Amino acid sequence: MQVGLLVLIVYGVVDGHPKAISNGTISLGITLLPAVLERNYEFPLDPWLAMWIASAVFLHSLGSAGLYGSIPWWDHLTHALSASLVAGVGYTATRAVDLHSDDITIPTRYAFAYLFVIVLAFGVIWELFEFGLDVLTRATGFPMPLAQHGLEDTVMDLVFNAIGAALVAAFGQAHLRGTAERLLDRYRTAD
Repeated sequence: MQVGLLVLIVYGVVDGHPKAISNGTISLGITLLPAVLERNYEFPLDPWLAMWIASAVFLHSLGSAGLYGSIPWWDHLTHALSASLVAGVGYTATRAVDLHSDDITIPTRYAFAYLFVIVLAFGVIWELFEFGLDVLTRATGFPMPLAQHGLEDTVMDLVFNAIGAALVAAFGQAHLRGTAERLLDRYRTAD
């Protein structure tokens, strides 16, 4: 996927697509994050988690290179995947805080609702960010790496964010529990 992102960046430079350049560069940087976490902080990520991160940014970058406009469901796929990633990060951080502090307890039966609401809130903030970029584009004429395509697009984005959040909220507790424990262990050894 990193090679694909490099190809996408070169395509953007050669063909004059600033969105492909900016999204490809940012996404390439994000795919390097698992290696940086392992090298600098001795916190190895499970290969499946690293693939989850890389897939989310890779598919988004492909979308910005033209697939959003040519494949109607591509935006839905990337929103559900990105929301699931936000939910996964949110679950891991919340679980680590829950394990670390005796003062903060999040009962397992409420974790689903907590994660779901956090991801929906993040999705609303993201849509406001896209709206702000659209305003900036109209004011400056400079194309931004993200765009909003009307109220219907915003509502559909939030629906697919909810789907991604629901999947992780339902299954994340079983599959991400070990990641939270490793994060907490790493934090304790740093103290």
